[in-house]
Amino acid sequence: MAGYNKFQDFVKQLGLKNHNLNTDTLKVMLTNEQPLVSDTVKGDMVEITEEHGYPAGGTDIQNTYDQAGGIGTLTGVDVVFTASGGNFGPFQFAVVYNDSGATKYLICWWDYGSAITIHDTETITVDFAAAIFTIQ
Repeated sequence: MAGYNKFQDFVKQLGLKNHNLNTDTLKVMLTNEQPLVSDTVKGDMVEITEEHGYPAGGTDIQNTYDQAGGIGTLTGVDVVFTASGGNFGPFQFAVVYNDSGATKYLICWWDYGSAITIHDTETITVDFAAAIFTIQ
């Protein structure tokens, strides 16, 4: 997966206590719209259509946040989307947002480099590796 990109507003919302990275429900959604660093809420993005194994709103990443030695780390469970009964997509970007509360603030995204369509029975894994990000 390509490198991490953060939405600028994430830093503001973190400072204003609009994110609890350990207890809020964070989700990953797929979009074919280029994210802008100035986007702030989920409504600024056009999510792909809910169909054939892709759920509206994306999927909970089962996030946890911890700190050791002054470094905070956000982790999440890799998400697997499986096409069933047809295709879904195209999409190029995986976007993490905070699904707790009505505002649904954006956090970060990854770019797959080109548009992808997942065909019936195929899967795509949004792989968060060892950490989604760290804060120092």
